[in-house]
Amino acid sequence: MARAFLVVMDSAGIGGAPDAETFFNGGVPDAGANTLGHIAQACAEGGAEDGRSGPLKVPHLVSLGLGAALELASGLRATGLEGKITGTWGAATEMSRGKDTPSGHWELAGLPVPWEWHYFKDVSNSFPPELVAQLAALAGTDGILGNCHAPGTAIIEDFGPQHLKTGFPICYTSADSVLQIAAHEESFGLDRLLELCAAMAPIAHDMRVGRVIARPFVGDADTGFTRTPNRRDFAIAPPAPVLSNWAQDDGRKVYAVGKIGDIFSMSGFDEVRKGTDAQLMGHLADLVEDAEDGSLTFANFVEFDSLYGHRRDVSGYARALEWFDAEIGRILTRLRAGDILVLTADHGNDPTWVGTDHTRERAPVLIAGQGAGRLGQIGFVDVAALVARHLGLAVPR
Repeated sequence: MARAFLVVMDSAGIGGAPDAETFFNGGVPDAGANTLGHIAQACAEGGAEDGRSGPLKVPHLVSLGLGAALELASGLRATGLEGKITGTWGAATEMSRGKDTPSGHWELAGLPVPWEWHYFKDVSNSFPPELVAQLAALAGTDGILGNCHAPGTAIIEDFGPQHLKTGFPICYTSADSVLQIAAHEESFGLDRLLELCAAMAPIAHDMRVGRVIARPFVGDADTGFTRTPNRRDFAIAPPAPVLSNWAQDDGRKVYAVGKIGDIFSMSGFDEVRKGTDAQLMGHLADLVEDAEDGSLTFANFVEFDSLYGHRRDVSGYARALEWFDAEIGRILTRLRAGDILVLTADHGNDPTWVGTDHTRERAPVLIAGQGAGRLGQIGFVDVAALVARHLGLAVPR
């Protein structure tokens, strides 16, 4: 039986979203944002020379149709992304009114978000007083720290020392529908942090906040603070079955790699494998080698977004893309006859753009295992449909 590997390159958008002007970064519309296109341009112009050099080198993505998908999505023809195409390629447009992780992933799995998410729009004093009081009470503290929009790495540097002194959890948000809670794994305790986030999740979900995220870290003021891989997302469960459920209900083995299990509240997965992106690539390679016939593997590589997009690090993002391309090239040679591997994205996070938030963009859809072909302009939901058809699964209306 055929197998399918659906791999999300988190935030690797290709511009061109028709409604981008209605989404904002720091008051500036996202119209014109183009994550992969602008990175390729920066590389070609010598603007991404930290730890790498020259035009963007992603030959395997190019051979699958990345350059063609970029031009189809946004009209941009980028230096370094030209070459012979041996894969099936297209560009996907999202209909859900969000540029966040749950919206993108739910729709890629076949379910557009059926409601408007709740956002904490105020940059400072972001959370309402009653929510702050509930947070502090559940944490067993007299207050919280942060209460603002912030990048996750910056806020632990800013509030880490005070957190160690007071024991107050560091609570922050962004332009996404999210409540993030950071705490020191040792002084506050990892289990205590996870219990706090689990207790806050139903409160936030009732507000239509998409996720409560536990953000554990270690370190001190002298050596610096570092987030650990023990992050956990407490997400709203999708209100209807999605691709992973379709497969599991048909008796197929379904694997989640990365934060995929958390995004779907662990529904529809037989096994979840986590770690850094380097570790996740190892998990993906192992599953390409060993996963059962007829199985579905759904993977997310988050560090494009978390380490480089939000930090507006063009060189870092380019390095990550080149690493990913080399690794995925090795995996492509190990696919079995009848397998497909689909590469796509959930939103953009243009490191050349203003602000630090996601950008509203189309996503590439690149398929290995079906020969050369053109999908054209499709919807995010069509990604789930094409994977389901390959596996011989019925696609619900």
